[in-house]
Amino acid sequence: MPEMHFEVEWPDGRVERCYSPSLVVREHLDVGRIYPVSDFVGRVGTALEIASERVRQKYGFACSMAMDQLAQIESTASNFSAGDPIRIVDFDPEVSA
Repeated sequence: MPEMHFEVEWPDGRVERCYSPSLVVREHLDVGRIYPVSDFVGRVGTALEIASERVRQKYGFACSMAMDQLAQIESTASNFSAGDPIRIVDFDPEVSA
């Protein structure tokens, strides 16, 4: 199953590299686009839940790394206001072994 990383720039200017076990993130986020924190968290939450479910369908168990990543994103997002801007910096797809 192809996995990928995506980079986001938080409202404080910090860039974070995030993980997804599936390329589905590309269907929910656009490189260069700016999203309000609340919209970003909703979009990435949907994408990572879909990605985790795809892992479950293929391997019989959910992807704990995807859920850990979502928890980390939600934790970081809680430090900002709902309307603060988050920019999608880049997608870095990788082919899993």
